[in-house]
Amino acid sequence: MKISPLYDRVLLKRIEEQEVRKSGIIIPDTAKEKPQEAEVIAVGKGRVTDEGKVIPLEVKKGDKVLIGKYSGTEVTIDSVEHIILREEEILAKIS
Repeated sequence: MKISPLYDRVLLKRIEEQEVRKSGIIIPDTAKEKPQEAEVIAVGKGRVTDEGKVIPLEVKKGDKVLIGKYSGTEVTIDSVEHIILREEEILAKIS
């Protein structure tokens, strides 16, 4: 299925953290927090101003970003969990 976000929305896929910590402890799924790192899968065309001008987004497909733990709306696409949110909810780009 192909998804194209509208306006200033961004489709993300969370980047899963390692299951084994440096000390060798394995964290069970029920005790894990949601990862805050995500990869941009698709972006909308941009934010539309009151005058009708389109302002392009700062992020692009393939960028790695930081998001809040409970940001956006979770959606399942082809049995894979994704998040869709507005660009303003993205905290930072990772380089």
